[in-house]
Amino acid sequence: MSRPTLTRRAILGSAAALPLAAMNTPARAAAPMLGASTTRYNRVTLGDFEVTTLLAATTARPDPQTIFGLNVSAEEFAAVSAANNIPTDQAQFFFTPTVINTGAELVLFDTGLNPDAITSALAAAGYTPDQVDVVVLTHMHGDHIGGLMGESGATFPNARYVTASAEYDHWAAAGNEGFDSKMRPLAEKTEMIGDGASVASGITAMSAAGHTPGHTAYMIESGGKSLVIAADFANHYVWSLGYPDWEVTFDMDKAQAAATRRKVLGMLAADKVPFIGYHMPFPAVGYVETRGDGFQYVPASYQLMV
Repeated sequence: MSRPTLTRRAILGSAAALPLAAMNTPARAAAPMLGASTTRYNRVTLGDFEVTTLLAATTARPDPQTIFGLNVSAEEFAAVSAANNIPTDQAQFFFTPTVINTGAELVLFDTGLNPDAITSALAAAGYTPDQVDVVVLTHMHGDHIGGLMGESGATFPNARYVTASAEYDHWAAAGNEGFDSKMRPLAEKTEMIGDGASVASGITAMSAAGHTPGHTAYMIESGGKSLVIAADFANHYVWSLGYPDWEVTFDMDKAQAAATRRKVLGMLAADKVPFIGYHMPFPAVGYVETRGDGFQYVPASYQLMV
């Protein structure tokens, strides 16, 4: 049996008929616009631990140079932004608490802006507030302690709490409404620690002061692998991490914060240790490389999946 032969003329003729056929097809309504979105959680493994980052909130804020790069010119800020393909008129902020499941305890680092946000993010990841055994507070800014307490009381009823003693003492004397309403009622359940203290098996405190007086990062170690919960030592992946000497509004001691950034970034780059930054682009897990006199943020790909 011979096969039919398609000539160039036949192909062109068929193509010409397509618009006419389309005219006889009933029109369908366009799909609705759904808006930009992202997942609420991301889970990876670290040795025998499971590490889950939670997107408690994300929001855009205008005029980022009122926050970052206070000590550089508008021209330099614009040039750096353009080189990194980000606008100068707004920044996107991310708020990323982290859950470490050690197999023995469920440890939550920071609590977001309010109870509803953290509990909904936990639920998306498959956890409930009553499962949390330990709540570690890297520092006491409102976007880290906001989820501790609500109208019905403590959000994490079965948890013990851990924070740096220097951090607690500072805010206890500051007359801060957020601290007084969210943290002070939990004082009797809170363990005050210092640099090098063990929070749980495989979790060690690392002083990273400057952003606040007792701001603390945490080294996570399991199965020969390491990761740092870096919190707010760098609040933006370009304007703070990439340029550690740029001043940041939220840093209480700007000189100390810059020195801490250089120290922590140098360690992360030299040892090739991944880290989680509370305000890094979600899912907030990445690496650090040196770049000239500064550094560069490299988002994690599949390194912690294999």
